[in-house]
Order: sequence, then structure tokens, then C-alpha cells
Amino acid sequence: MYKAVKKILFILGLGMAIPAVAANYTIGTGSQSGTYYPLGGTLAKIWSDNIPGFNMRAEVTAASVENIIKVATKKQLVGIAMGNVAQKAWDGNKPFPRQMPTEVLFALYPNVVQFIVPADSNIHTVEDLKGKKVSLGAPGSGTRVSSVNILNALGISEKDIRPQSLNYTATTSAIANGQIDAGVIVGSLGVGAITELALTRNIRILSFSEQDLKKIQAANPSYQPLKAPQGSYKNVPAFTAPAVWNVLVVNKKMDKEMAYKLTKIAFENIGKIRQAIGVAKFMTVDNMTRLSGVPLHPGAQQYYKEHHQ
Repeated sequence: MYKAVKKILFILGLGMAIPAVAANYTIGTGSQSGTYYPLGGTLAKIWSDNIPGFNMRAEVTAASVENIIKVATKKQLVGIAMGNVAQKAWDGNKPFPRQMPTEVLFALYPNVVQFIVPADSNIHTVEDLKGKKVSLGAPGSGTRVSSVNILNALGISEKDIRPQSLNYTATTSAIANGQIDAGVIVGSLGVGAITELALTRNIRILSFSEQDLKKIQAANPSYQPLKAPQGSYKNVPAFTAPAVWNVLVVNKKMDKEMAYKLTKIAFENIGKIRQAIGVAKFMTVDNMTRLSGVPLHPGAQQYYKEHHQ
């Protein structure tokens, strides 16, 4: 995966800039069956409707890693990414070959790392995945990064399983058809891909023990335990799993006035955003700084200082 990211950076040409006069922009999201895409589309419409001469559309991507690279290379104005991936980009750790020039506009909502298995599977813990065929997420995605991070934190390497590289849609399809034993989807509670799967198949989501959650947090401080109640998905029992906040990332060289304007308009229209996307209930000024390891862009920081209680 590290080599693949280096290749993407070479192709995109780190440091290339879109013209300053460009009026057409994109926001990097994820697959159409996830939460990133509809949320990105809603934000794009809000900004396009409220900034004169500004046109933005949501772009389907492989999600976090690709979005950060495209923001860093100014191929996208804004990207949605998981906080742990944004942290790796800021620190210059793998899968990134160097520090990425990206900062946070504001935090969005918590993503839950959901290991899905058929309801009648004999897999009950991550340890049980050894020797099994498991989808870890698409190459270049935050799901892939999170899957590997969690396995490694619990002493399991990719060599211990039979890893598959599938996106959300392909993962749920493969589970439904019995082509894989388990699959990982990192998304909000109620994410469309799992919701749709649970309507036609009996599934479970692995619940992590307190001991395993402590190991994961020790290795990856950006993760926090999240208790999902029964009913989060049809006929799926309650479970506890690691969660990490999603954030909006922008290039650190973005004009301060632009970053301020994007932040201001988003929060001035938060009611409309919440009507369209349920997880936007987590989008508050107080939650802007949920990812403490990566700084807010100065424009966003200005808005936070003006409105934080």
C-alpha cells in the first residue's frame, strides 16, 4: 500500500496547484454507499448556493488516503478523512511517504470500525479471523488503514489472514454471497452499506473486549470505544467497537478568508445539513477540535475562537 501511495503522489505531482481563479471545485468523499458521499454532496451544495461564483461537486474516491493526497496536491479543495489517517498525514507516517501539507477545517462525526460476519459464523473475536478470508477495505482508503492498525494492535498481521481489498459495496456483496468470511466497514452507525445488508442477510458485528480496546487505544490514541445499542441495524445485537472522528481536511496554504468562509457558511446552515444527513448532529462548534493532534486551519481557528462557548 505504501508503494501505491507513492505512485499516486508521483502521478498527481505534489506541489502542482489549481489556478487561483478557478471557480469549479470538488470535495473528496468515498463510495456512494457510504456516508462521506451524501455528506460531501450536501456540503458542496450549501457552499455553492451561498458563495457567489463558487461551484463545487462531490467526487467519488477511495476515501481518506486518496482525499488527503488530492488536497495536498491541490486536486481537490476539500476532502473528508478519518482522523487517524489525517494524523498520519500530518506526522508524515505510512501510508504517506512524507508529511502532507494538510490541516483540519472542522471535525464531522465519529466513525465506527465495524467487523461484519454472518450471524451463524463461528467468528466471535478478531483472534478468530486468523486463516479466514477478510475484506480489509479498498486500497488507499481509511478503512484499510484502520483495519490493519487494529489487527496489528492485537498482534495479528495480514499474513495471519487471507486479506481481500474490497470497497464497501463489494464487501457487503461478498458477505451476502458467502465469498468472504468477514469484512470491515468503517462508517457511522447506520451507514447505508451495512443497513442494506442487514435487510436481506442475518449478520453480526464483532464486539471488542475492554482489554482489546485498551490495547487498540494504547497503539492508536485517536481511537475511542463506542457502544452501539441493539437496533443500530436490523436484528444486529448491541456491540462495542473502536471509533475515530472524521474531519474535513484542506491544504494548509488555503487562503485564510476562504477557510473562514467555508466554516462560517457550513455552521450557519447546519440545520439544513442535519435535515439531509443524520450524523451531522455531531457537527457543532464545540466538536470542531475533536482531532487534537492536527491543527485547525487558521481561518477555521478564527471562527472557532469567535463562536466557541
